[in-house]
Amino acid sequence: MFEYQTHNTYFAQIADGLETIGIAELVELGATNARSVRRGIHFGADRAALYRINYGARLITRVLAPLRSFACADADAIYRAGRAIDWPLFFGPDRTFAVFAATAGSSVPHSQYAGLKLKDAVADRFRDACGRRPDVDPRQPDVWINLHAMGNRATISFDTSGGSLHRRGYRRQGGTAPMQETVAAAMLRLAGWNGQTALVDPMCGSGTLVIEAAMAHCRIPAGFLRKVFGFERLPDFDADLWASVKAAADRGIRKLPEGLICASDVDHQAVKATRTNCRQLPDLAGMNVLRLDFRQIEHLRDHLIVCNPPYGIRMQAEAPLKDFYRQLGDFLKQRCQGSQAYIYFGRRELIKWFGLKPSWKKPLRNGGLDGRLVKYELY
Repeated sequence: MFEYQTHNTYFAQIADGLETIGIAELVELGATNARSVRRGIHFGADRAALYRINYGARLITRVLAPLRSFACADADAIYRAGRAIDWPLFFGPDRTFAVFAATAGSSVPHSQYAGLKLKDAVADRFRDACGRRPDVDPRQPDVWINLHAMGNRATISFDTSGGSLHRRGYRRQGGTAPMQETVAAAMLRLAGWNGQTALVDPMCGSGTLVIEAAMAHCRIPAGFLRKVFGFERLPDFDADLWASVKAAADRGIRKLPEGLICASDVDHQAVKATRTNCRQLPDLAGMNVLRLDFRQIEHLRDHLIVCNPPYGIRMQAEAPLKDFYRQLGDFLKQRCQGSQAYIYFGRRELIKWFGLKPSWKKPLRNGGLDGRLVKYELY
């Protein structure tokens, strides 16, 4: 038996700082004994919960099933451990695979070299068993294999998600510097939005924030558009159980109330992208998406306002950017009384240009950006 089968334990990857809300979400979906470590969460789950978490979780990026942990004194130990795993139980030589490795603080300091040793071990095991080896596809493989080494210990895991869960599948058109779907979901969770207050994004870009809000309110599983999951290749995969878990989640989908979520943007391409992306999901085609400069909005009283405004990637000149943020702060202060605003600043130094006193600031990474989510109470 593999390690995950013996202990029914898994590892969820999640962005730094989101472990607390990530644990809460995993528990809601059936996880047990969840505890956080750096950039991840260890948790227990039966097979139904594993399927439900991969299908419904909005905050995590992958769920790894540990196959084998071992003493890792050098790179040869990685090769031996990898070759000892019966990989044809998971996939055939006609499929593609990729290895992603992390070796920070390990006796094998170079992650690329460690990953190469594991890749060679997988290929050689297939040659022994099948007479030929599968191809490597580093971009869109059929199977993802993970190696994590720290100190003198290492673990080889199987990616039960089948690639990053932030790729929901609805983003058919994207804007410049789009927010990752998991980051948008985290922003909404930190805002505590429960659908009791109308939500608006006055600079919607390609619509990630409003679509994530609509999916959460309508109970559309985060993996609704995903065609295949990695757990379908596990040797103990139960197709009937997966069908039952998926059907139960899909039965909970409900319609989006008219006027609950609104989006706008001054850029007609952004408006077009948001409308196109909304059409990929059930009951979201009717979301109100307008081409409108936020400075033309008369008021947004008693709303929850979420926004990922430009922060230099889309607007290069510093002086216009400073004026833009001052105008956005004035708009919130003068026309949005009674509302709460949650603004994502991709660059922390932009906060001082806003002209409003924050209620709180929380670190929130978006790709390579060490940004901040800032809450404003607009009295």
